Amino acid sequence: MTTESVSEERERLRIRAAAGQGKVRLDVFLSRQIENATRSKVQQAIQAGAVLVNGRKAKSSYLVQPEDLIEVTLPRPPRTDAQPENIPLNIVYEDDVLIVVNKPAGMVVHPAYGNYTGTLVNALLYHYNQLSHAGDALRPGIVHRLDKETSGLLVVAKSDAAHAFLARQFAKRSIEREYWALVWGKFRSVKGTIEANLARSKKDRTKVAVSKEGKHAVTEYEVQKQFGFLSLVKLHLHTGRTHQIRVHLGHIGHPVFGDPTYGGRSNTWGGLEGKKAQHAANLLKLISRQALHAKTIGFVHPATKEKVRFESDLPEDFRAVLAKLSTQPAGST
Repeated sequence: MTTESVSEERERLRIRAAAGQGKVRLDVFLSRQIENATRSKVQQAIQAGAVLVNGRKAKSSYLVQPEDLIEVTLPRPPRTDAQPENIPLNIVYEDDVLIVVNKPAGMVVHPAYGNYTGTLVNALLYHYNQLSHAGDALRPGIVHRLDKETSGLLVVAKSDAAHAFLARQFAKRSIEREYWALVWGKFRSVKGTIEANLARSKKDRTKVAVSKEGKHAVTEYEVQKQFGFLSLVKLHLHTGRTHQIRVHLGHIGHPVFGDPTYGGRSNTWGGLEGKKAQHAANLLKLISRQALHAKTIGFVHPATKEKVRFESDLPEDFRAVLAKLSTQPAGST
């Protein structure tokens, strides 16, 4: 997919369907290919004549063919900087140069196209006058990110010097990052390492997939407890690729429980049926997102040059599922 400038107010996306592209509705195809685009927004753009297929207007129901050229003209984002918003923050630690915040599930880290409010950055700007400017205007203080529906710890830089110091540690992979996840299935080995390159999916650009042409990615796991068809695991990242844990765990047949993107939200996973399938369905009602939490972060402090380490409790929805699992009679899961 390529992007070209049309004017100061608009931009044009040019998307060439793959040679092996299966027939799929135009609105569905574009909602998968354009990040942060919902199907309803795509349909509005098609109806407004902002979408051309091989140079001609098409309907939402048009079935995309192999090698079709689709051009989408979109308005450019109206904002060039983030705005402060009075949103509560769970601050784990703070000093003159950095902040460690416990991000809730459902909060986007920084503003982006189609999502300019309610983010962590909007909240930070309201509560703090000083944040680093090492990134662009939409990402003040942001050194690293978590997925929207992943909860847990993030370190935020107040100064440019602190930002650079922390960023170097991420680049050198010396940051300690420990995640906890509830995943489908039992593991044959209590400990293991997942090493598989990751790249944007060729079928769906909003997803990430294992690919030989992708970037090197390594995740270590250690099983903490098994509950029949679910397991609680601790994970350490050696690299920080987009969706890394979720894709790696799905790749080895253990998708994160509740993850709608990578196969973790089916109550019949692994062939479950009857009472087990119903039990799984009841558990899924307790958590509306992937059961993944960034529990621990450790790094060398930019000012003191000493190693610091911070931990957070599992969030309420995660604990609710674990509590339900713990109260089940032996063998029921």
